[in-house]
Amino acid sequence: MSVIVRVAVPRPLWTSFDYLLPPDVSPPQPGARVRVPFGATELVGLAVETACVDAVDTELKSVLDVIDRQPVLQADIFELIRWAAAYYRHPLGDALFSAVPVALRDGRALKPLRERFWQLGEIDDAAADSLKRAPRQLAAIERLRAAGGRASHDELVAAGIDARVLSGLVRKGILSPASAPIAHMVEITRLAFELTEEQHAAIDLARAMLGRFECMLLDGITGSGKTEIYLRVIESVLAKGEQALVLIPEIALTPQTLERFAHRFGRAAVYHSGLTERERAQTWMQCRDGQARVLIGTRSAIFVPFAALGLIVVDEEHDGSFKQQDGFRYSARDLATKRAQLRGIPLIMGTATPALETLHNAQRGRFRHVRLTARPGAARPTVIKLVDIRGLKLDDGLSHPLRDAIAAHLAQGNQALLFINRRGYSPSYLCTRCGWCAGCPRCESRLTLHQSPAGLRCHHCGFASSLLPRCPDCGQPALRGIGVGTQRSEQGVARAFPNVPVLRIDRDTTRSARTMASHLEMIGRGEPAVLVGTQMLAKGHHFPRVTLVGVLNADAGFTSPDFRAPEHTAQLIVQVAGRAGRAERPGEVWIQTFNPGNPLLQALVERGYEGFATTELAQRAAAGLPPFRAMALLKADGVDVERTLACLRSLVDGLSSFAVEVLGPAQAPLARRARRYRCQTALLARDRATLGAALDQLVASHGQSRYPGVRWSIDVDPYDMF
Repeated sequence: MSVIVRVAVPRPLWTSFDYLLPPDVSPPQPGARVRVPFGATELVGLAVETACVDAVDTELKSVLDVIDRQPVLQADIFELIRWAAAYYRHPLGDALFSAVPVALRDGRALKPLRERFWQLGEIDDAAADSLKRAPRQLAAIERLRAAGGRASHDELVAAGIDARVLSGLVRKGILSPASAPIAHMVEITRLAFELTEEQHAAIDLARAMLGRFECMLLDGITGSGKTEIYLRVIESVLAKGEQALVLIPEIALTPQTLERFAHRFGRAAVYHSGLTERERAQTWMQCRDGQARVLIGTRSAIFVPFAALGLIVVDEEHDGSFKQQDGFRYSARDLATKRAQLRGIPLIMGTATPALETLHNAQRGRFRHVRLTARPGAARPTVIKLVDIRGLKLDDGLSHPLRDAIAAHLAQGNQALLFINRRGYSPSYLCTRCGWCAGCPRCESRLTLHQSPAGLRCHHCGFASSLLPRCPDCGQPALRGIGVGTQRSEQGVARAFPNVPVLRIDRDTTRSARTMASHLEMIGRGEPAVLVGTQMLAKGHHFPRVTLVGVLNADAGFTSPDFRAPEHTAQLIVQVAGRAGRAERPGEVWIQTFNPGNPLLQALVERGYEGFATTELAQRAAAGLPPFRAMALLKADGVDVERTLACLRSLVDGLSSFAVEVLGPAQAPLARRARRYRCQTALLARDRATLGAALDQLVASHGQSRYPGVRWSIDVDPYDMF
């Protein structure tokens, strides 16, 4: 009797490989690492399963080494990824290794990394005097005081405090190394404020769900206290000796989220791509071994193992950042549902703007739908106004009515926020004499004009060039930027309000957690100011002095060829509108539009997001689009557009016997990117089983592309059509 081990290797291959286990070696458990020969080299793979056989293929190669006695992937994680690889039609080996920290992929044992802690000491007169000229050191001290005088190095770095600031405090004798706290001790600090009746009811229901699988959609307006509900339920989870996973959409939200959780529970672990691979692996092990009780992480944290996971929370569940857009195209939100089911634990999904798929599931009774309709305390509902800008002169994107409204709010000592989802100065750079427009040589897109630093950039492939003194077509010096981006809005606001600070928050100005933290600190001081930014401003921030939000252009998303664009646009508008009037001061939202009669925009303004969702779901049902039918996109890209289209036609040729509607193939809306042509075909079916059978047939018959130079992939439940 011989033992065969089926091994998944870290390659984008659709099959696993069989190896013979040497007779003196114990069989590996599924999820354990093994070293195997692969072609002319050796690879570290993951055992998928073992089988005992009487007869052995004499050409089978043998396993070289079983690295792990205990699998690196826990049974529930292993099962989750096997399910996900099958559902998203992605090679198993590539999917499995996406869940293994890089530091463990080469087969080495990972030595525990000693975590550093810092203790705040006494501050003498000389040190206090020096701190007057060191605002970042003062901010670090305040952060340490908020944490009770002691915090881990990782927590401080995640909060935007870098090593140079900490070293400066050590030299001044203010900071000193400290011992680690006892891992399982969690001190809970609760703020003294009254919960609303709706919050009490939601907490009671969530606590009743503990210990079994059930999903709750916590559908609450912005500022209604969803985070406090998470915190109270997590308290109950920790009291049972269990752990909690909190998924958030972006790294930029980590510092403020971490601060709230650390203030409540003493400390919380973080997991995101901004950490080093060593730090990620360390957090991974701390969660696996039960040392980290609460983990706050972005998309990839869904694969982190836990010793006793008792609750999963997905905050801002509608956010597109939870969908991986390349490689293993999984949705962390949807995998959270599957992981909770496998573990037999509850899932809470919180949002003010539910994804239409999530809302549809709640309407069908698959999720508990809990609504929060009021803000705690004295906060009053936000007033929304449409500004018809047809025929109005716009100064750097601002209409006169909106500019006057900003002036009125600033005069009352408040802050204003202007939202425009375009980076740069102008989205187009053209010649006013002949009409020439600067285009990206590598993409089918226009170059964006930037003024700080000056130049032209492609926001799709990263191409950059300097500004031209003359038009390359007619030779005239008549080049100018057309349209408005965040840089131009910032300059326009600064000219209109020269005595008021203007803060721009977008990907160009906020590339690190430290920078974001410094911006948020300035906003938190409460002095009159105007914030200008992209969707980074829309997500989860608490700006108590912001009483006016201006949306400079609400139209683009409602006219996009992507059927999901109106949903994404409505979500952004509602999210950014929620930044206004979160304290006792009333808030206003002014939405500039060239099409005030748009029925979707009217539904959003008159009946809120719920009214918009009802209207949009009815249109989706009539058109036979998700969530009423299952969808997958076949994507292909290559240097030759005809060969790329031919590849897609070949892929769908064998699907005529399946009840699947095929749309395409056709060039993608952004047809050329980084010198490669992008094409796609949409597949629609009445249910997931029908679509899945068609995709299985496609993978089985076209596991390897027959068109050299063309790359193709499957995107199940695509987030967008671009």
